[in-house]
Amino acid sequence: MQLTSRIRLLLVDDHPVMRAGLANLLSTEPDFQVVAQADDGEAAIRLWQQHTPDVCLLDMTMHGLDGVETLTRLHAIAPQARVLMLTSSDSAEDVARALAAGANGYITKSVRHSEVFAAIRAVHAGGRPVSEHAIVDSRPTRQVAGISLTPREIEVVAFMREGFTNAEIGRLLGISTHTAKAHVAGVIEKLGASDRTQAVARAFDLGLLSTRPPGPAAR
Repeated sequence: MQLTSRIRLLLVDDHPVMRAGLANLLSTEPDFQVVAQADDGEAAIRLWQQHTPDVCLLDMTMHGLDGVETLTRLHAIAPQARVLMLTSSDSAEDVARALAAGANGYITKSVRHSEVFAAIRAVHAGGRPVSEHAIVDSRPTRQVAGISLTPREIEVVAFMREGFTNAEIGRLLGISTHTAKAHVAGVIEKLGASDRTQAVARAFDLGLLSTRPPGPAAR
């Protein structure tokens, strides 16, 4: 029996092997049709306009535009676009950023094949699936003097103390430079600081860091 309608998919991932494997996997389901594949955000936006797929599967960390920026730009031209984040990042902060930017769902690449299929169908039907593996960091925020920092933000300010750049922090935490930059900016804002050095000093004064850095934190 031939299906009268299939869920048309756009795959966006900058790892060719991963993308090809995903395309092959999805082809085993009779109600899925991969209509296009992109290896970066710019291509994703262009191909979405060309094919108008039902669901876009979008990686979080890519070269060039990251997943959240790609999603934001896509929704600027196509607010109705349904996007499922499929990524290796299980950071609670990344989940929050993606959903706040308008993602219709968020699952990690560690889930079973059946969960990927179910998430795609759920997004297509108007649901908002989030993988349980994507919310592994349930540790409470650290609050001092009315200032709350998440565990990830405390990690970031510790790296700031050592003078690491945004790109280096990203590599150390396994996140994109864009995400690391957002974390740094968030830490500076939460601590009421004007720059990295002041943020590190403020974190030390509040007891969020155990030792004061020997010299300037920024470089």
